[in-house]
Amino acid sequence: MTDTDVVVVGGGPTGSAAAVFLARYGLDVVVFDRGSAALPRAAYVENYPGFPGGIDVGTLTDLLSDHVETAGATLVDDLVESVERDDEGFRVATADGREPTASYVLAAAWYDGSYLRPVVGDDAFAVHEHHGEEHERFDPEFPERDGRTPVDGLYVAAPNGGRNAQAVVAAGQGAQVARSLIEDDRRAEGFPPALATEYDWLRPESEFAGEWGDRDRWREWFANEAGDHDLSEERFAELRERYIDRAFATRRSPEAVEELTAEGHRRLAEHLDDAALLDAADDDAVREYAAELDARTDPSDD
Repeated sequence: MTDTDVVVVGGGPTGSAAAVFLARYGLDVVVFDRGSAALPRAAYVENYPGFPGGIDVGTLTDLLSDHVETAGATLVDDLVESVERDDEGFRVATADGREPTASYVLAAAWYDGSYLRPVVGDDAFAVHEHHGEEHERFDPEFPERDGRTPVDGLYVAAPNGGRNAQAVVAAGQGAQVARSLIEDDRRAEGFPPALATEYDWLRPESEFAGEWGDRDRWREWFANEAGDHDLSEERFAELRERYIDRAFATRRSPEAVEELTAEGHRRLAEHLDDAALLDAADDDAVREYAAELDARTDPSDD
């Protein structure tokens, strides 16, 4: 048995997005993040969607790390030095002497792929010319676009083609490769190919109105989507009920959405400068809030 399900190497936009998707799915994920990275080299980020005024690198990095840990992954400040095959998966060796084992490894460190040489061999490396000098580097064309590689259980989100040059593109690539890993994991469990793809989204309660609020309707749909399969009746029923349970677990009422919205805004505000928040807020709203706060904390009310 391995120490963890997935080791993600690199905690930038690529690795963070991958870790969030993997951890939210329910896999045990450890992210090792130390070493050279592209994002800190930027002076400021102006093209990451959702930040119309741009976002400073430090705040974006903190938000990524916070999201990784909130999703349930473990973030470790350590440098991965090598990845080797283990009897049950992979053994990862780090600069600080850690040697965790994992069922899967997802590489998301664009700066250097030499730590993968023990598991991918020399054929995964190619000579590149940079500023007139030749260097041997991990071949970004070694992995497929979806991150799959010839090594079972190894996924490479970075370096991967030209899909790591911009932070938002890198984040999307990390999420896509994570979905490839999850799909393969589900297939290994026995899910029919048409039902192995994972979609991570919360559904409004209205999506489950009418016939789609009936588990028997979902069972009928699942059987139609599964088509021909070689699963036992018992195993098929087990996977079907798990699928339906997971679908119903995404249901959110309007009240729940309001609570999620308030919590999301609060968590975002924790990463922003207090002065900037106060400056952006409506003055009357600030005064009203302050008055309400004073009323709630007035000792005379005790």
